[in-house]
Amino acid sequence: MPLIEIDNLHVTFGKGRDAVRAVRGVSVSVAACESFGLVGESGSGKSTILRAICGLAPVTGGNIRINGVPMPKRRTKAFSKRIQMVFQDPYAALHPKRSVDATLAEPLAIHGIAGRDERVVRAMHDVGLDPRFRFRYPHQLSGGQRQRVVIARALMLEPEILLLDEPTSALDASVQAEVLNLLARLRVERSLTYLMVSHDLAVIDHMCDRLAVMQNGQVVEQLDRAALANDGAVEPYTRALFRASEHDTMGRVFPE
Repeated sequence: MPLIEIDNLHVTFGKGRDAVRAVRGVSVSVAACESFGLVGESGSGKSTILRAICGLAPVTGGNIRINGVPMPKRRTKAFSKRIQMVFQDPYAALHPKRSVDATLAEPLAIHGIAGRDERVVRAMHDVGLDPRFRFRYPHQLSGGQRQRVVIARALMLEPEILLLDEPTSALDASVQAEVLNLLARLRVERSLTYLMVSHDLAVIDHMCDRLAVMQNGQVVEQLDRAALANDGAVEPYTRALFRASEHDTMGRVFPE
């Protein structure tokens, strides 16, 4: 049984003539410990799928199941212990007046989990942050350091699933590689499952076992890494997207 099942998902914003059908009949499944990518141009609906899983976008049709269990309309504390989201902009995702320590400790306080000091220090170590940054504020950190804090916060409750919404697009290229390799390492060490959104095929190729290509709210093609490497795309839109990405990312690598 897949860990994540998205079955004929529809997401519509607004009503009547103002209605926007952001996601239209999308079906994908993700196995436990797999990294699955959603790729497409801006406005294709890929980030909306992540928000629908979190209860942040209106599901107007279809089902989302985790381990075969349908998602409740209101997400619970149990949901947030199991599934966490990492957003695109690390600066916007952090409260400017909360220190790293306060940011990482907040989920523990909400869920009544003891051992704050030990857990905060361990989380910082796991994401490669020096403990001396513990009482610093977001404006005192670099972009890469801020995103490490965001990832550490997502890991505080030891979730099974991370939803990654363009997690490196706001970072410089060299820092992107560091953060992506961090995420790859954490996935192995913690047996995590990733559902990752990106417009960047180089990122998806580096991080994901399989991917779905989206256009106008629909999945037009699904591929595994072998098909991606061997030019196995069939749909004209997918092939055009890949050609554009090859031109934009020529010579780019993500060193381990």
